[in-house]
Amino acid sequence: MLTTLTILAAAFFVAHVGLLFTSFGKKGFQKTKYLWSHITLWITGVLACIITLLFAGKSVSGVIDVFDTPTKSSLLIILSLVLSLIAHTIVKRMVLPKYNRAA
Repeated sequence: MLTTLTILAAAFFVAHVGLLFTSFGKKGFQKTKYLWSHITLWITGVLACIITLLFAGKSVSGVIDVFDTPTKSSLLIILSLVLSLIAHTIVKRMVLPKYNRAA
């Protein structure tokens, strides 16, 4: 179960990165891909939270054991949302203005 959830989380994170970078291309800024890049990041955070809720304190991993309470586990979801907000702010204020000028 741990392996499956970890592979799933890694796959969603790879999808996030792929969608994020392909949101900007020859066809212009693709809002739908960009939205899905954020959604896949949030899913990664939820999966990481589930992993820690299920396996913290079972000596499976020292990193997982750090998240030994539901509050600490929920911080992973909050972290993914904060990272998403920071990335969105950077894209909106720094990347898109330069990207639109170049197009």
